[in-house]
Amino acid sequence: MTDKEPQQILLVTGLSGAGKSTALQVLEDLGWETIDNFPIRLLGGLVGKGGAQAPLAIGFDSRTRGFVPKEIIELCRQLDARDHVELTTAFIDCASGELERRYNETRRRHPMAHGRPVIDGIKAERELLEPLRNWADIVIDTTAYATNQLQQVMRERFADRAGQEMIVTVSSFGFARGMPPLVDLLFDMRFLDNPHWVRELRAQTGLDRAVADHIAADPAFAPAFGRIVDLIRELLPHYAAQRRSYLNIAFGCTGGRHRSVYSAERAAQVLREAGFSPTVIHRDLGSRPADPLERR
Repeated sequence: MTDKEPQQILLVTGLSGAGKSTALQVLEDLGWETIDNFPIRLLGGLVGKGGAQAPLAIGFDSRTRGFVPKEIIELCRQLDARDHVELTTAFIDCASGELERRYNETRRRHPMAHGRPVIDGIKAERELLEPLRNWADIVIDTTAYATNQLQQVMRERFADRAGQEMIVTVSSFGFARGMPPLVDLLFDMRFLDNPHWVRELRAQTGLDRAVADHIAADPAFAPAFGRIVDLIRELLPHYAAQRRSYLNIAFGCTGGRHRSVYSAERAAQVLREAGFSPTVIHRDLGSRPADPLERR
């Protein structure tokens, strides 16, 4: 960063339990200086005067001292008007029902519930934060995200990828457990024979040799998978030419433990042979075998 470049300031706020802490942790891993629960009225004194400074991410929410949304917005407008400041606001949102589920699972107290049901605290906080949500430059809805998916979103939005190669992620998932929110290329492998209905294979996964052999022996696998990897190899250079930082390739089956896992592993192997270094994620690999899901 040269002396003439503005200081990057990212304000991270949102609903309690939506993922603000996770977002800040990713930013710290990416090289940002991060501060959480910062008294926002002191922001003016924290902002530098230009020069070689690391980008700064500041987290605040309804628990932060001096939290008055309208005053915060006015302060940020004043700071953003300075020549040496580039200020962005990210709001981490989540559906009320999902937030209630998260709080009930962790048995944490909502900061605005004050002895009332969790959902009352969520509603009160949502109403308080509405001006900030409407004003934010970026809104990230984590309703359908697992923690690793929110981490991936933050890396895609805020990593400095200048001069670096496109990062390819190959994942597996089960349609019965919900669609993944971040997919560029998706392949449905449910046309293959399902190992779940072979008793001795049910408890195993697509990482096990017996399951792999069963899937590979399906007459439909080789021709279909060959066309899939040919398509992927054809498309990757075009995505890279568009300066994409990330590309997400997903394979789905019913439960996310057999066919999609094996297919994702095979595709990742092909990509490695083609010179890429894909990250492999098996979203539902740890889920238990479930007949009701497999019948869907």
